Amino acid sequence: MMTKDHAGLAKWHAYMESGSDPEALAELLADDAVFHSPVVHTPQVGKQVVMAYLVAAAHVLGNDSFRYVRELVDGDEMMLEFVTELDGVAINGIDIISWNEAGKISDFKVMVRPLKAINKVWEMMGAQLSAAKG
Repeated sequence: MMTKDHAGLAKWHAYMESGSDPEALAELLADDAVFHSPVVHTPQVGKQVVMAYLVAAAHVLGNDSFRYVRELVDGDEMMLEFVTELDGVAINGIDIISWNEAGKISDFKVMVRPLKAINKVWEMMGAQLSAAKG
């Protein structure tokens, strides 16, 4: 089911399977990467900001129930559908990832459904980002 022909996609899966190491994530992101959150209206721009969101997401979503269930790959564009569960709430989402010519993630968009799930993600991501800021 999982297609890992794309070098970047293989690295993304390795990052996810290795426990979401921030150093590995830094290697994957372009300096001018953009992150589109399912709960924040404006795009988040820059490697450090994108890292903060993706590290928080790994802590919130990356539990034992997280798994990718479908991948659509078209060159350097991909959509990875995932499922997970948070506090008994079933989460269904999509990571939309674009890679630049250097093989780095240039754009990362997350979409989540249903409403109950997005509310749970918003609550837990807010707590994680606040904790990370200290």
